[in-house]
Amino acid sequence: MCGGPSNLLRVTLPALEAALLEAVVARALGSGGDFAEVFVEDSVGLGMRLEDGKVEQTSGGHEYGAAVRLNSGDRTYYAYTDEVDEAGLFEAATAVAAGLRSGAAGATTKLGAERSEPGRHPVQVPPETVPIVRKRDLLHAADDVARGSSPLVGQVIAGYSEGRQRVLIANSLGDVVRDDRTRVRFIVTVIARRDGIIQTGYQTIGGSAGFEILDEKAVTETAVKAAGKAVIMLDARPAPMGAMPVVLANGFGGTLFHEACGHGLEADAIAKGASIYAGRMGELVAAPIVNAYDDGSLVNGWGSAAFDDEGVPTRKTMVIEEGRLCSYLYDRLRARSAGAEPTGNGRRQSFRHVPLPRMTTTCIAPGDATPEAIIAATAHGFYAKSLAGGQVEPASGNFVFGVSEGYLIEKGKVTTPLRGATLVGNGIDILKQIDMIAADFDVKSGICGKDGQGVPVGTGQATLRIRQMTVGGTG
Repeated sequence: MCGGPSNLLRVTLPALEAALLEAVVARALGSGGDFAEVFVEDSVGLGMRLEDGKVEQTSGGHEYGAAVRLNSGDRTYYAYTDEVDEAGLFEAATAVAAGLRSGAAGATTKLGAERSEPGRHPVQVPPETVPIVRKRDLLHAADDVARGSSPLVGQVIAGYSEGRQRVLIANSLGDVVRDDRTRVRFIVTVIARRDGIIQTGYQTIGGSAGFEILDEKAVTETAVKAAGKAVIMLDARPAPMGAMPVVLANGFGGTLFHEACGHGLEADAIAKGASIYAGRMGELVAAPIVNAYDDGSLVNGWGSAAFDDEGVPTRKTMVIEEGRLCSYLYDRLRARSAGAEPTGNGRRQSFRHVPLPRMTTTCIAPGDATPEAIIAATAHGFYAKSLAGGQVEPASGNFVFGVSEGYLIEKGKVTTPLRGATLVGNGIDILKQIDMIAADFDVKSGICGKDGQGVPVGTGQATLRIRQMTVGGTG
């Protein structure tokens, strides 16, 4: 088995007759409602994990199921089934209709021509065509490189995942959409130890793409960077406390915007009045040099797809333009309630989950400075190269973030590594404090959790400076 191709991703989403889909949608609207939808999913995946030099875990799975959703006003009725046939689909449609007994049947439209965009996120090397032994060898290569980079490396954890998801979406507006999504990701976590001090480094590669994004060079660079972070932080001294300029590095620095600001721009938080951005459309919420957007159409982006999970084409949506709030991120339900257009941000983890407004790849647009110029212009401050977890309160915008890799800036130079730092602030206040943005834009991959659902997302950012921010520390 290890020498041949992995066959876990040979997935074929069967054709369902338009007449059946129309009948299911009509059945869902039989007791009333504004909108009904059928979501069919066929997905498979493979995961491999290496720890202590051994591939300890290999997992794979196949899911095939469907969901029927009915919206009436702001209410959602949802049912799903593992039986994707006439009986199973009608049973799910009957279940949602039974939840709403308003009398007259809801309006439906004859289904239109099927839409798909198979080349939107090209896959050069389908991962299912690559032998499992090749994937295993890359995990071992990452382990060897990380351990060989320093004798202080005590533990390496490397993970590989691939997945292919095919979906079919039909709704009462007459839309019929198919999307075929392939994703590949590689993660390296390195733990270094010395004299009782333990530090961790983390690095990822990921994309809505095929196996072509992975080779020895890419895996080696990922392992070296992860090991380098862990080892250098062994020399870190306790971080100082107080207000000071903070420089956020490109890539991983975008996590702060995603968490501290992005969730507050999702339309469900706006509708509930649980976001600091509610009712502030057109207002200045950031420095004039700040332009921010969400882009689910980014070619081969980890959080990208041709269509969202409601059949809406993904796109680039500006949320902040020259410092002013200009849009929220909408799914169909919240867009209809707000009298707005959906932005392609209706996402769900699987057919078992209700779609929600979610970010895809959320970015602060690059500027025209250089990272070197930003550092040189900072006489004293803090350089946050990688962020860890944090806590955010969307209603107030207040947040606390841990820093996994940080340094002191002295006389315009990055000097001593610092440990135990946290970044404390308020989303809007911090955006207004950004006074320099570089051109070294980079995107990192992650998994975003919300209401019990995890979806792939990207965070994009160039190096930037926040004029003043509170740094919490232990020194």
